[in-house]
Amino acid sequence: MIENQPIYAALVGAGPLGINLYKYAKQRHDILISQVIDIDPSLKGRDMGEHAGLGKSGVIISDQLDKNNQVDVAILATVSDLPRIGPQIISLVEAGLPVVSTCEELFYPWDSNKEWSETIDRAAKDKQVAVVGTGVNPGFLMDTLPAMLSAVCNHVDRIEVRRYQDAQFRRVPFQKKIGAGLSFEEFERRKNEGSLRHVGLPESMHFIAHQLGWHLERTEDKIEPVIADRTIQTESLMILSGQVTGVRQTGKAWVKGEEKIRLIFQASVGEPDSYDEIEIFGTPHIRSRIMGGVNGDVATCSIILNACHSIRKAMPGLRTMADIPMISSKGV
Repeated sequence: MIENQPIYAALVGAGPLGINLYKYAKQRHDILISQVIDIDPSLKGRDMGEHAGLGKSGVIISDQLDKNNQVDVAILATVSDLPRIGPQIISLVEAGLPVVSTCEELFYPWDSNKEWSETIDRAAKDKQVAVVGTGVNPGFLMDTLPAMLSAVCNHVDRIEVRRYQDAQFRRVPFQKKIGAGLSFEEFERRKNEGSLRHVGLPESMHFIAHQLGWHLERTEDKIEPVIADRTIQTESLMILSGQVTGVRQTGKAWVKGEEKIRLIFQASVGEPDSYDEIEIFGTPHIRSRIMGGVNGDVATCSIILNACHSIRKAMPGLRTMADIPMISSKGV
């Protein structure tokens, strides 16, 4: 690998997140999207630049990887669960590519899906490439950053992380994912069928516990709606008083009967006070707050693109944010 040379990336997934990733990559000189892959028949043959609203680029969306086109790393931005994304990862690994994925369940899958974790790890080691799942959350704000902050603690009793964000500034698919605009009854129905939730709190808790040497005896992931007390109008939707504006999700983890981790994630349209806060109860006591919070769309795209540098230097296998070289901004 030659330093200061651009990394050629294959972008897998040309949906809303893939479009954002492509746009941010176009603003940089260190990452070049050399090809785009998506299985949607309506996208095959389209110019990715035009699809992203940037004008003709010459990068044509295909339904399969072109092995004759230079590629150094694959950026996988498709689905959130391991059973569906697992075969996609294996296919890219078999092509000899390291993989950086936005899949939330891939962030720390060893406890939640041991079978797929071992399958991906074995395939990556066989091909001498690394695979990692990351993002802003899970991937950084509610797991990696708290674990790093604990490095200056002589002792940690428990950790609490709070992420509150105004979802009106997020992309429309995210607003739909958190139930914005639904009735209470529809929210409950979708919650019970598993189609409405923030994915990743259990993975974040297991990651923190692993880093701090805690053996979790059980975890809890509670989902509740945030209800509008007034009519809220945005560019994309109108939410009436009494309808759902978003989701409040609380993750808790226990060690020997004692709650050691609490993660509070609340995203709603019109959220009055956005911030990201980490509190470590220990010696010393640490409370760190990012005022205004971190913009999730910008941060997700940035950490994925920056991770393309680190994944190429990582040891082969299925990796986490704790065992790949530190990710830092490489954008210019």
